[in-house]
Amino acid sequence: MAVKTILTEPNKILRKISLPVKKVGKEEQLLMDDMLDTMYDAKGIGLAAIQIGIPKRIIVMDLSKDNENNNPMYFVNPVIKNKNQNLSKYEEGCLSVPNQFVEVNRPSSCEVEYLDYNGKKRNLNCDGLLATCIQHEMDHLEGITILTYVSNLKRSMIIKKLSKVNNNEDKVVL
Repeated sequence: MAVKTILTEPNKILRKISLPVKKVGKEEQLLMDDMLDTMYDAKGIGLAAIQIGIPKRIIVMDLSKDNENNNPMYFVNPVIKNKNQNLSKYEEGCLSVPNQFVEVNRPSSCEVEYLDYNGKKRNLNCDGLLATCIQHEMDHLEGITILTYVSNLKRSMIIKKLSKVNNNEDKVVL
């Protein structure tokens, strides 16, 4: 297992649409293991493969609290079914848009059809934070980040701020 670099805005790769996985094999399982290590290292609760530069329709998530045992979830080729008409508003953060939070309205519940870590077809009814997180990560598979949900002005301000941070990565303050 390895911790990978998480791509951050502005990065064109984050706007790529991810491709379906033909078969869940060892390569995909190793990728999911690496994604999980990367997500845990970054203290996140969800990560899409595109966020580490791999345009495959794969998501990992773990909503367990700090004092609980890890409970990783793996979603390959997820498809959202039966979105609830009622919306929930969450202030969402994103590992690809560090230190920024955006209020996003999403369906409060949904059903997800997907393949698990072993390639077995599954269905999961999601509500609350789980529903929000799966929808957020599935946005990544479509090339969408939380910046899509803000005004053009706020988006350009956030991208300008993140560009400065990214340009200063090689500088060290002593």
